[in-house]
Amino acid sequence: MSRPFRFGVNMLAIETGEAWRAQCRRAEELGYDVLLVPDHLGMPAPFPALIAAAEATERPRVGTFVLNAGFWNPALLAREVATCDQLTGGRLELGLGAGYVKDEHDSAGLPWGTPRERVDHLERTVTELERLLADAEHQPRAAQSPRPPVLLGGNGDRMLRLAARHADVAAFTGAHQAPDSPVGTLTVITADALAERVAAYQSFAADRATPAELNYLVQRVVITEDRRAVAEEFSQYTNGLSADQVLEHPALLAGTVTEIADQLRAHRERFGFTYFTVLHPYLEEFGTVIAELREH
Repeated sequence: MSRPFRFGVNMLAIETGEAWRAQCRRAEELGYDVLLVPDHLGMPAPFPALIAAAEATERPRVGTFVLNAGFWNPALLAREVATCDQLTGGRLELGLGAGYVKDEHDSAGLPWGTPRERVDHLERTVTELERLLADAEHQPRAAQSPRPPVLLGGNGDRMLRLAARHADVAAFTGAHQAPDSPVGTLTVITADALAERVAAYQSFAADRATPAELNYLVQRVVITEDRRAVAEEFSQYTNGLSADQVLEHPALLAGTVTEIADQLRAHRERFGFTYFTVLHPYLEEFGTVIAELREH
């Protein structure tokens, strides 16, 4: 039996404190289940933004989507996580990733490292967080026991194995490093390749007692009567995918509200995705889809 849908919105900018709280309340009104903040230089600092989001709302959970492990020391991160979980009333969900933007590390004066080194650091971070937060002597204590739910995102086998061992939510971007492009430039893979990545994860997670929730980050939501025209435009940014390939890919949700709701049901059936995250610019458009799904 499939899990019920959950929907998150990744919020990217703060203009004023009141505007931030207002957009959090609006997301709650539209039916979003999780209010999320990324971890990039030039964007809001995650933990204070999430505390403000929780104080402005009642129902949604709050989460990082996702923290760049390379920015964080595990012991200091455990303190941040436990404090944020307490101040949000146990509503925190912790998303973690290995990082993919070299320029941000350079700007912060932090080492970049090889892909292997970055995943090594992420693995140490996850393992140490689990140890610290489960320790009855650790202060401050998280509100959730033994720790807040963990989301891990990735595409390669090693990241998928790590998610299979540790994650309550396994997140997929359906993207990889664009060939002949600067490090950190991502492009979507085909839907068939994405299905293969999900199947690989499922094989790594076959021995889990409790299956993880599967998340997908949607890149664009367009309410339209002409899906193909939108797909043809989007295909120009996909490093060679045709419009037909774009139309079957969850990176783009395009069509009428009913058509997009049907797309999400199809993606749940094909890939097992039940938790979809959209970017804040599509807050209102996707809110109409949430209403459609919950009415039917």
